[in-house]
Amino acid sequence: MIEITSKQRKVLEKAAHSLEPVVIVGQNGVTDSLTEKVAQSLEAHELIKVKFNDFKDDKRELTENLCNSCGALLVRIIGNIAILYKEQENPEKRKIKI
Repeated sequence: MIEITSKQRKVLEKAAHSLEPVVIVGQNGVTDSLTEKVAQSLEAHELIKVKFNDFKDDKRELTENLCNSCGALLVRIIGNIAILYKEQENPEKRKIKI
């Protein structure tokens, strides 16, 4: 997992501002299929939002588990929405330059 500076974090937050959540954690919590969906979404988009409709009290721990499973970076949790980032392995496919 990569480490980012506060300036890079601000760039990612700004890029995520207009995004809608692509993954929603509901009554079933973080399942294997939800983790797979997060991994696929990160591969396709690099930067995603995950919304917590349920398990709001456990969102930090669940988000950290998701990040560890997917090799992603937690940019920030704002309210009940987590912003996740995973840099594309191929530099030509990167959409966000940090």
